[in-house]
Amino acid sequence: MAWFVAAWSCLLVVVMVSSMRLSRSASSSCGSSCGHGGHGGWGPRSYPVIGCLVAFYRNRRRLLDWYTEMLAASPSQTIVVDRLGARRTVVTANPANVEHILRARFANYPKGKPFTDVLGDLLGMGIFNVDGELWHAQRKLVSHEFSARALRDLEVTVLEAEARDRLVPALAAASRGGGVVDMQDVLRRFAFDVICRVSLGVDPGCLDPALPARRLAAAFDTAAGIIARRGAAPVAAVWKVKRALDAGSERRLREEVGVIHEAVMGLIRSRRKERALLLVNGNGVGGGGGARSDLLSRMIECGYPDEAIRDMVISFIMAGRDTTSSALTWFFWLLMRHRGVEAQVLDEIAATRRARGAGEEGGDDGEGEGLDLDDYRRMRVLHAALCETMRLYPPVAWDSKHAAADDVLPDGTAVGRGDRVTYFQYGMGRMEAIWGADAADFSLDRWLSLPRGGAAAASPAAAAFAGVSPFKYPVFQGGPRTCLGKEMAFVQMKFVASAVLRRFELRPVDEGRTPAFVPLMTAHMAGGLNVTVRRRTPAPATSTAANGTEGELTSS
Repeated sequence: MAWFVAAWSCLLVVVMVSSMRLSRSASSSCGSSCGHGGHGGWGPRSYPVIGCLVAFYRNRRRLLDWYTEMLAASPSQTIVVDRLGARRTVVTANPANVEHILRARFANYPKGKPFTDVLGDLLGMGIFNVDGELWHAQRKLVSHEFSARALRDLEVTVLEAEARDRLVPALAAASRGGGVVDMQDVLRRFAFDVICRVSLGVDPGCLDPALPARRLAAAFDTAAGIIARRGAAPVAAVWKVKRALDAGSERRLREEVGVIHEAVMGLIRSRRKERALLLVNGNGVGGGGGARSDLLSRMIECGYPDEAIRDMVISFIMAGRDTTSSALTWFFWLLMRHRGVEAQVLDEIAATRRARGAGEEGGDDGEGEGLDLDDYRRMRVLHAALCETMRLYPPVAWDSKHAAADDVLPDGTAVGRGDRVTYFQYGMGRMEAIWGADAADFSLDRWLSLPRGGAAAASPAAAAFAGVSPFKYPVFQGGPRTCLGKEMAFVQMKFVASAVLRRFELRPVDEGRTPAFVPLMTAHMAGGLNVTVRRRTPAPATSTAANGTEGELTSS
């Protein structure tokens, strides 16, 4: 098989070099390289056999901006990308098309085998990697679990503990030491601890520098990176051949997935034994007698087989480990550039705490946030700031489906069976046709000026979504696959924002830097978010971690 890979690579190079000679006059900018490409839609300049491979190769390091430019130039905010080695792809930033894909013709746009092939080794048959009846069954189960008060209460309890014992003490130490902290790294470790405690009922301790590096967290990081490179590969056959040969990155992926599976299956077996002992001792299950509230334990109680529980739990760890940390990283960066917005958010946090009776000094300031779920739901300004952050920097830059049958989108774009159909959240957030002439600006007014009423009457923060279609703002998808964890994600983000901002002032190490947005499985900030930390106001001494040491996150 090695000779086949070498031959294919050589052929690809020859074709690309030949094509470049034919198209030296073609510009990589949208103005001269996009238009009616002769493949049934607006898109990059294409040639026989190779399609738009030349333009794709030239723009491979700026795909997000390239796609955004072409979509903005397209009369329908839709383009067709057809290139050698890949499926015909329809990319859209048109809300009517997004609604058609996610709701009106939902059954015709499953994730599809090309998608599940990429993620299958890690996610197995979990909810994010299946379609049809299996998806419906898992969705029904998970909808029930996410609506259970016990799981939401567990999230707040875990957030309080993680912030009290690790996040706040670590940032306090950084404020005294004067070193540099990578907030992106801090937020990722915090999020991994939280999602593992909520999903698995175990504490990996990633944010505790007194503990050794966790193998499970490293395995998730490595596996996610390799999976992301699979999805971004210009020719899928390359990684598939490597997997068949058990070579290179695919061998490493198999090893890391083995670590993850072994750890989760070990927990499942341990939890089943624990549950059996409870039954033998007459303590029962179902929320009493020492029963756990984490997702894994609740699924065991529902009677699901071990492998189904494993795949489901891994899916939720993957969904929750980096999405909130990605959004919060960009949120803190944007607030450091817009101090006026930061002041508005701080005023709302202080007002909410006063209304709750949680003073700025004394009381529970060092022991917890003193706020409940309803308090976080009422934070309208903070909600708007988070929504605006994710409009410009969505945790997932794009999402793809695969057409089960021929179709025509509302804007007239033809879709063939098997075509990849992508709605492009990153580009949608920058479309003047959707958000107006100030689409590139960070402005809370576009959310706070929306009419209030209906759901907003019960939850003022809900006004940030009132009148905004999920198909115009598909950060949490829309239609039947709308993200079940949306409310839990907002609670976590508001909790962290409140806990950090009211205690500390973050200052960027490089004031003039505009970091690059990197769209892997979950987007992240290239180079991290390096800041210095200062105490905002005098506050009571924070509690220390259980081992009596205070976390250090600074680096020289």
